[in-house]
Amino acid sequence: MMTSGELSVEPRGGMLSLADRWPLLAQPAVLVVYLCGTVGLAFGVAAYLAASTEFRWSEMLTFLALMACGAICIEATRRLGMPAGVSRDLLSAWWLPVALLLPPVYAVLAPLPLQFLLQIRVRATVLYRRVFSAAAIGLAAGAASVIFHSLVPSGKGGALGSSGPLAIAVGCAALFTVLNTALIAIALHMFDPDTRWRDVLWDRERVLLDVVELCLGVLVAIACGLSVVLLVLTLPPVVLLQRSLLHAQLKAAARTDAKTGLLNATAWQREADTEIVRARRTGETLALLIVDIDYFKRVNDTYGHLVGDQVLAGVATALRSQLRDYDVVGRFGGEEFVVLLPRADVAEARRVAERLRSRVGRMAIPVEDTMISVTVSAGVAIMTLHGDDLIELLAAADLALYRAKELGRDRICLPVAPEPPPHARAENTDGGIA
Repeated sequence: MMTSGELSVEPRGGMLSLADRWPLLAQPAVLVVYLCGTVGLAFGVAAYLAASTEFRWSEMLTFLALMACGAICIEATRRLGMPAGVSRDLLSAWWLPVALLLPPVYAVLAPLPLQFLLQIRVRATVLYRRVFSAAAIGLAAGAASVIFHSLVPSGKGGALGSSGPLAIAVGCAALFTVLNTALIAIALHMFDPDTRWRDVLWDRERVLLDVVELCLGVLVAIACGLSVVLLVLTLPPVVLLQRSLLHAQLKAAARTDAKTGLLNATAWQREADTEIVRARRTGETLALLIVDIDYFKRVNDTYGHLVGDQVLAGVATALRSQLRDYDVVGRFGGEEFVVLLPRADVAEARRVAERLRSRVGRMAIPVEDTMISVTVSAGVAIMTLHGDDLIELLAAADLALYRAKELGRDRICLPVAPEPPPHARAENTDGGIA
């Protein structure tokens, strides 16, 4: 299941501001309203369903058994950890059976104990994100549960063995996935309105994971409906699948910069080396850009590192939105970003760099009662024209970036072409060897 992840918080000047103490207050107002509204709605729905539900010991025991299985999964994968940012897990294998087998109030409440366990045992993230994740999952599971029980009044696992209730269960499980993903995606888009919807919704990998979760959840529901004891047989494969999923995510996270979601310097260098080798083999052009945020230290000193992290993330999103899928972009360190543009000549590289500079210049980060705008400077280097390997291209682009800053920042520069020696100029003038 998709859940929102962590955000680093650092005090500025040794003193914690209100936004540092309450990171939610540093978010855009519309996002704060949306998060609080979602959490409030989840609590309201839970209270209403609890007041209208007759609790039975058999249902309570089933709920506790499913939550215990979820807790075992979390403990079994605890040493692996969990990647920062939006992460995926297979805890839906236990939330979906709750939604299909028990009254809807249990579905709304089920995320609370497992999210609490994730917070204290796996990764302590910003609290409002953990609470919002629990609310989003609870609302999605509650809606799926209400629809399922209205169409299949028995709501028992035995009923899932027939084709009609099974098809309804699959449909409700799909609805659960869609609603949860939509709630998380809306929050991510409100945090950064310039983010493309395709980046926060589904891609091929996410769809495949959602299908796996759906199948697991329905199978566990059928087994649990037949007998709670059968959960003992479903637990080992779910644990193994979840460990494999987290291992893959952590392996990918090792290549990614936590604050921006871009490739880190090491991973970017490996990708860039591969592209340069390919360009040499095919004889195609290639350009390298170094992009630096102007006066970024002032942002950190004035507003704190929390806001500085938001600026870094915003610039990274702006860069990614203006690049092609096969362009290689990464964070090089501090406020510097690097972009490799395969098959780009001088004119194309300048157009791309200018588009990036213009896009970042239009970006605004809301902070309390003001909006922060930043600019970027960029140095451009072209393969064969300014260097033949990665080190030479980086050095040339860095010199061009230094020149852009000397000329006043918020501009694009190429390396200054070295003047030919005097004797060469004389030979050319006299019609000698060029």
